[in-house]
Amino acid sequence: MSGAVRRRLTSLVLALAAVVLVPAHAPSASASTAAVPPPPARSVVTWAASADRMGEAAGDRTYRLIVRTSVGGTGLRVRISNAFGDRPLVVGAAYAGLRESGARLRPGSNRKLTFDGSASVTLAPGEIRYSDALPGRVAAMSDLAVSLYARDAGGPATGHGMALATSYAASGDHAAREREGAYTQRLGSWFYLDAVTVDADAGAGAVVTLGDSITDGWQSSTDKNLRWPDFLARRLHDSSAGTVKGVANAGISGNQVLADGAAQSALKRLERDVLSLPGVRTVFLFEGVNDIKSHSGVTAASLTAGYREIIDRSHAAGLCVVGATVMPFKGWSEWDPAGEAVRVEVNEWIRTSGAVDAVVDFDKVVRSPYDAQRLLPTFDNGDHLHPNDKGMQAMADSVALKSLECGRD
Repeated sequence: MSGAVRRRLTSLVLALAAVVLVPAHAPSASASTAAVPPPPARSVVTWAASADRMGEAAGDRTYRLIVRTSVGGTGLRVRISNAFGDRPLVVGAAYAGLRESGARLRPGSNRKLTFDGSASVTLAPGEIRYSDALPGRVAAMSDLAVSLYARDAGGPATGHGMALATSYAASGDHAAREREGAYTQRLGSWFYLDAVTVDADAGAGAVVTLGDSITDGWQSSTDKNLRWPDFLARRLHDSSAGTVKGVANAGISGNQVLADGAAQSALKRLERDVLSLPGVRTVFLFEGVNDIKSHSGVTAASLTAGYREIIDRSHAAGLCVVGATVMPFKGWSEWDPAGEAVRVEVNEWIRTSGAVDAVVDFDKVVRSPYDAQRLLPTFDNGDHLHPNDKGMQAMADSVALKSLECGRD
């Protein structure tokens, strides 16, 4: 039995056993052990942003969150998260519509979301919930506006800090409104929303890009969807071949494989941010530079052991793993020859160990032919670590789409 068939059967069994799409969960004190509901059968993730601890939450406030779909489908659901909260979060109203411009929505597109039939929902500390499915179809590559009225909120908010996309906020409940008048505050972060799913065409699946600030899109142009996973999503959409069509971005700026710091480590957040997302076929593993440049004594052996755990856990879930080599960063303030030696050894392991199902050699794509320890100047945004828009596109263009289709028995 193939991994894809096994996952579909598992999702169906879980959904039938639960009777409803989203069961209630006991409160959880730790985000690393947050209760993640089983994904609805047939759902495929069309957008995601990994959750982290934000600043102090504010109640009586509406967030209009602008996100871009990847794969299209019917039965849109949103997944909201209180993973890092230390008290209940009450969402008094939730709507989803199509953005026309700014905070203004396309007339007639804004529709009420419900949770087990209710217009409001209370999330315990650590809890994550799916909405009920909306009727109708949502197109791929759409600008979706999800409006969440946080009626009661306090303590640490849950969200994604570096959106590189403008969202909006308003005082009071304005979730149902399609005009932008009340949305006077512009936001550079997403709050409480961590995934959007659709019931995609039969056989369609998704890839999750697990990474750090390069995957999160730092130094790509704001509000233009020019992160490398965005370029990849457009390639998948335009391709007539293959079944992987959804792209979920699980990048967090500063993230490390082994250690907490800028968010929980990749090892700790893997279940919540990657494996729990519905319809995932492939994990695209592209992390490690922050471990290497942290000067914390990380060796190639310790970093590749972390990779192996991510790979083994992903394989156990029936998923394929594509591994990308660590890109050069000479010129960045934390670069040194010792770290460079670790990077070279780690990249050799990625290329030759056979631990991953496919390799994408980002190192070779973006490095200078005159100094292999540096980014090619054409791709360098200027800090010698993060690629610019051209570099992001070159990375995405180097991914063999068929590598995302690997099957596991």
